[in-house]
Amino acid sequence: MTFNEDSQLSGGKVKRRGRGAAVGGGAVGLGAIVVFLIAQFTGVDLSGIVGDGTTQIQQQDETVQPAEECRTGRDANLRVECRMEGAAESLDDYWTDEARSLGISYSTPGFVLFDGTTDTGCGQASAATGPFYCPPDRSIFLDTAFYDDLQSQYGSSGGPLAQMYVVAHEWGHHVQQLQGTFADTDRSGTGASSGSVRVELQADCYAGAWVGSAATTEDANGQTFFEPVTRAQITDALSAASAVGDDSIQERATGRVDPDSFTHGSSAQRQAWFTRGYERGATSCDTFSVPGSSL
Repeated sequence: MTFNEDSQLSGGKVKRRGRGAAVGGGAVGLGAIVVFLIAQFTGVDLSGIVGDGTTQIQQQDETVQPAEECRTGRDANLRVECRMEGAAESLDDYWTDEARSLGISYSTPGFVLFDGTTDTGCGQASAATGPFYCPPDRSIFLDTAFYDDLQSQYGSSGGPLAQMYVVAHEWGHHVQQLQGTFADTDRSGTGASSGSVRVELQADCYAGAWVGSAATTEDANGQTFFEPVTRAQITDALSAASAVGDDSIQERATGRVDPDSFTHGSSAQRQAWFTRGYERGATSCDTFSVPGSSL
């Protein structure tokens, strides 16, 4: 999508963390240490010392700097950090209103850009880990170097909407956290109709729902953030959804596809649920009530 050049970015939604900056501490509460496997956007599990998604993480002082100064939609069209800020402001505007239709009380997630590696409440992250949402931190973590991988390794066109789809997908996980989806879903299994796949496909659907309404989201002055989305831009987002399908990743890595090991859904499933959200909105994204054959 293309930002309206005169739209105003208020700033503050995205933070920049320096190389190797850490979030220390462990789970508090009962003092139990549990290993929580976060299913990553790329299909790679990230292991870390975390709580149950609601436990607060005891943090040490950290060096977190605001992302590069970004003031207008023109900046967002030119620079990836500003694009992340603009996407975050639009997503926050959308979900502030849309959460009511899902019956949840909305709060804004944290959004941290980092370089190289960083420690989180879900373990250490790197560009190779891929973007992810960490429930204990209630935050999205992303090294923008991943967008180069999205093109070079995953075969996506990697355009602006493909990049913002990644953010919208992770923002969808935050919405699921607020819904209680993580706590209520058994994500220990794998397979084309497993709980983990249903969680990921719902996040894809939520991303599509945002794209369908993004051109109506507004800055603090009532100016819309985006110009109307085009078919070519939707194709751009669908290329990202396809590139990170389990079958696409497996075929590139091993030359074969094993549906029984799926954790995120096939390329076709991810595209279909993104499209469903785009066309029908967030209330159409109940992936848990449909039979496996309809996913």
